[in-house]
Amino acid sequence: MYGDYDGLNKPPIFDLYIGVNFWRRVNISDASKLYIAEVITVVTNSYIQVCLLDKGQGTPFISSLDLRPLKSSLYPAVANASVSMSLHRRLNAGVDDSVLVRYPADPHDRMWEPFNNPGDWTQVNTTSSVQNPPNDMYEPPSAVMQTGSSNDPGYQIRFYWLIEAEYKSPSYFVVLYFAELLEPPPPNPPSPDPKKQPKKGSDSTGNDTKQFREFTISINGYDWYASPVVPQYLMTSEVYGYTQTTTYSQYNLMLEPTDNATLAPLLNAVEIFVVLPTADLPTDSGDFIAIMAIRERYILKKNWTGDPCYPKVLLWNEVTCNYGIATPPRVIALNLSSGGLTGGIATYFANFTELQSLDLSHNNLTGPIPDFLALLPSLTFLDLSSNQLSGAVPSALQKKSQDGTLTLRVSDNGSTGPAPLSGSSPSSSNSTASPSGFTSAKKSNTSGVIGGVTVTVIVISLAVLLIVIRRRRQHNAYVRPQASTAKGNYDDDTSLNFDNRQFTYKELKKITNDFEKDIGKGGFGTVYLGYLEDGTPVAVKMRSQSAAQGIKEFLGEAQHLIRVHHRNLVSLIGYCKDGEYSALVYEYMSEGTLQDKLRGPAAEAKPMNWRNRLRIGLESAQGLEYLHKACKPPLIHRDVKTNNILLNSKLEAKIADFGLSKAFNNDIHSHISTAVVGTPGYLDPEYYTSFQLSEKSDVFSFGVVLLELVTGQPPIIAGPEGGHVVQWVRQRLSKGDIEDVVDTKMQGEYDVNSVWKVAELALKCVSHASSQRPTMPDVVDELKECMELEAVNEKGYNSNPSSTTSFEYSRNDNAFMYPSGTGEISQTYDIGHFGRVDLVSGPAAR
Repeated sequence: MYGDYDGLNKPPIFDLYIGVNFWRRVNISDASKLYIAEVITVVTNSYIQVCLLDKGQGTPFISSLDLRPLKSSLYPAVANASVSMSLHRRLNAGVDDSVLVRYPADPHDRMWEPFNNPGDWTQVNTTSSVQNPPNDMYEPPSAVMQTGSSNDPGYQIRFYWLIEAEYKSPSYFVVLYFAELLEPPPPNPPSPDPKKQPKKGSDSTGNDTKQFREFTISINGYDWYASPVVPQYLMTSEVYGYTQTTTYSQYNLMLEPTDNATLAPLLNAVEIFVVLPTADLPTDSGDFIAIMAIRERYILKKNWTGDPCYPKVLLWNEVTCNYGIATPPRVIALNLSSGGLTGGIATYFANFTELQSLDLSHNNLTGPIPDFLALLPSLTFLDLSSNQLSGAVPSALQKKSQDGTLTLRVSDNGSTGPAPLSGSSPSSSNSTASPSGFTSAKKSNTSGVIGGVTVTVIVISLAVLLIVIRRRRQHNAYVRPQASTAKGNYDDDTSLNFDNRQFTYKELKKITNDFEKDIGKGGFGTVYLGYLEDGTPVAVKMRSQSAAQGIKEFLGEAQHLIRVHHRNLVSLIGYCKDGEYSALVYEYMSEGTLQDKLRGPAAEAKPMNWRNRLRIGLESAQGLEYLHKACKPPLIHRDVKTNNILLNSKLEAKIADFGLSKAFNNDIHSHISTAVVGTPGYLDPEYYTSFQLSEKSDVFSFGVVLLELVTGQPPIIAGPEGGHVVQWVRQRLSKGDIEDVVDTKMQGEYDVNSVWKVAELALKCVSHASSQRPTMPDVVDELKECMELEAVNEKGYNSNPSSTTSFEYSRNDNAFMYPSGTGEISQTYDIGHFGRVDLVSGPAAR
């Protein structure tokens, strides 16, 4: 529905693409009308992309877009992923114009709109349930099959549909649904005279044929189905297939009674699809993952959406692709010159195995030139000039430059970074380094390339719904900030009222050794490792030079950290508010994030056993319980995930990153949010559909965390059998085998009852309705019971009591006693929500 949002007062015309293939054209000819587009497609990755192509005829828009999963046995025409099917019409015959059938009548939430019957058609209906045959491939709902349209005896049923102009010689896939709704008469009694023939008006069995229905099907005058159709009483049957291409502007479909029929044809429902060949292939997955990771790593402010290489009319700026005949497109050139890049050269560039040209000039890149650049097999041009890089040029790059296989530019790199590598010594601003290195503003024009480095990349998907994901306003990451007298972009009167230690910016430079070691990226800036005067390690989160919203949320995190004190929440040590510089200093968690322990390099080096996973889950739950029940007013974290659960040297778990936390009234237990925020894969579906925020939103996210502890899988699982971890676990547990979901890295060393109980608890936490989810105190109690089961299991494994680990905890004070690697802190995303419309918020964008 067009609302003149662009001020042009001109309803637009634009194209839709599903992935990289054309879907349909949208022509908003009536601004007050709802326009629905639906497609059935196979998703071969952990994400799906829908693109709106601006044709210069108004600004494209979308009001809502939903995804609905279908069983793989349904609509077999798309099963091999070689085609998709765009819905032309889905019609329910024999109902009034106001009747719309969808969920819950249709478990698949298909929208069956009423078939506007011509005046000579008659409605036929029944109140009896209509059954589908076993293993039915279309599963129409009984509510649709209970009605139908017919005609007077001897008359046909005919209808047509127009061929849509945007498709070139389209093929249509048609499904016709039939079920007899009139109860058949009882059979005539058998004749005692075997010579007596059936009387006229009877079939060969002697049954009365006055209610016999039989008809043929033709399209554009050609027989479409070889045999006559005889609908079965209260049993669904379908006739389906492709149409022949035609030179006509429309398809005419006719149901015609046979000579034996005494009743006119009966049509219950019809579906008509346009067949969309998936001819174009998406960009190579390795290239796509790498370029998305680079976009997130450097917070690039570019209009990079959809697929980098397709459609060709939407090819990303700064990207050049090579298109093979039967292979995915490959990224062969990347120009990020003057792109505002800061920090080191990310290892993600190593994934571009076909990259020929890489331009990173005129940025603020720091640190050494990495060796892995020399290993890029196809690279022939590398421009690193006008940055702040330091150290020696890797010898492999020098060799490639000298033998002419690589053009390398490294001039104009500053000397503000660490001391040069490989024995290079600083020189004056006018000096020029030797070919083996550079340290000043003028540098040698030596060579460079990239090496194969294994990189773990987080693929961001939609799980499940297409919603518009936009970065929280994070501008250039804070790297080696320089003092300034300019006024910051926030109100100087904002008071933190800290009782904690206050640091100056100069002190922060000292304790971090001039911001030497970058240990991650937080929600609002870079996190550095530092050491206090007594040698205590600390984490220093510097706020990026961002907009006013950034400082507001940054100060919000500070205020929350001031008033929360719990052994399972990260502790604030101090703060800095020095001119335009703002920072938080909190305890350093040396073992990094839970995510890294489950799926990162640390997980491969030393997998966590079930006992530690369970304990970490309990400790994290206790931290959330404190936020919900002990804080006054209570706090909702809003971004609970394994990357925000940090571990110290004893593997003690603490909740971190309170930048999105929200105080709420304990009497109401909910809050109306003006913007849905959080991390895809962990978001409470009730929250993003209703904007109703409550403590149960944290419970949902924590349920996903519990499933990660059990399975070792990420929230969104890649691959053809992937999807959201919730559905992945439910499908496998329905078979009754817990071992099918348990992380194999635990090598079977766990108590089955304990794991079952945690899995069941997790599924309660991720119930779609928040009212069905437990509270965090309930979660804590159940996890303690799981610990008891695991403790009994431990004693069973260890016959010598002295070698058995002892676990003690109190149900009253949440004190949990137990005996005695760094992960990167991921970014958080704001999710802009366009809202929903009750009538047509099902499997279609409107």
